[in-house]
This record gives sequence, C-alpha cells and structure tokens, in this order.
Amino acid sequence: MKILLFGVSNVGKSTVGKLLAERLGFDFVDLDEEIKKRMEISLEEFVNTANLRWRDQKRGSIIKKIVKLEENIVLAVTPISYAENFKTRIIADDILLIELYDTPENIFSRLVFSDENDNIYSDDNYKNEHKDHYIKEIQADLDWYGMINDRIGIRYRLLVDNDPPEKVVDRIITEYGLKNS
Repeated sequence: MKILLFGVSNVGKSTVGKLLAERLGFDFVDLDEEIKKRMEISLEEFVNTANLRWRDQKRGSIIKKIVKLEENIVLAVTPISYAENFKTRIIADDILLIELYDTPENIFSRLVFSDENDNIYSDDNYKNEHKDHYIKEIQADLDWYGMINDRIGIRYRLLVDNDPPEKVVDRIITEYGLKNS
C-alpha cells in the first residue's frame, strides 16, 4: 500500500508521515528531500530554477517513479498547483490519498522558515510582527490547494485540529483501517 499525504506547508505532512510509516512498518519518503537528492539541488535553487508548471512536472515525474518502485510507503507530497501532472500517476487501488488540513491559526503556530541552504529556523519576533499577513497567506493556500486536491481526486481529508502528531497518526490508522505490513 502507498499512502500519500497532501496539504499546505506546516500542516504536518512530514512529521505525521514519518510517525505513520514507523507505526505501519512502511518506508517514509518526503518529496522535498527526494527532489534535493535526485536533482542534486537545494529547494531554494529548485524554486528559482523555472516556473511552477515545470516544478510540478518534475515533482510528478518523481512521484510516478516512487509510486512505481516502492511497495509500502508513506509519501509526504509538496503542495502542487497543476493537477494534470499528478492525476494519472497517483490514482490506483493500492494508493490512499489523504489531505491533511488545519485552521490558519494552528498552521501559523507551527510556521518555520528556511534559509537558502534549506536549514530550518524559527523567528517568532518576525513571524508575530507579520501575523496578519501570514494568516491571510495560509488561508489563501488552504483554499487554493484544497481546490487543486479536489481536481486531483483526493477524497479523504483529515482535520489535524492542532492535535499532537501521534494522535493524528492514531486517527489515520483507525479511520482508514490501516495495519502493519
């Protein structure tokens, strides 16, 4: 089985995905890390290399390879904008697509930044100074990517509800009847 977790940045895809994979005895794959590894590039360079359509085509190609080669995986999928690059690659009986979502305020509370070398850091002073801006941006992302995820064919949505990742994993396992491999 392949479990693909979708959602906006900072919703918890990677954290929940790692824990879910561990609990199920699956491999965990983070799409951002795969992009860096396969393209030998930082995410900052990737984002500045070409337009969004090109980046989504690259992401789609990598997803297709991962889904084809791996048996039991949990894949954290970077937010995507061009559904046509993904639909035919990820719709199958052995693939469970789940969108994780939360309120803008809860996502804001988990907001972190990264530098040009993809090092993650926190800057609560800056973040809080620009809170209104970030809340609006997060809401816009939730609306946009929610619409795209519908186009992709993601039928399952799970509200994170600011729960600890372990509790979210428990809910996913229970709600979708998942078992160890």
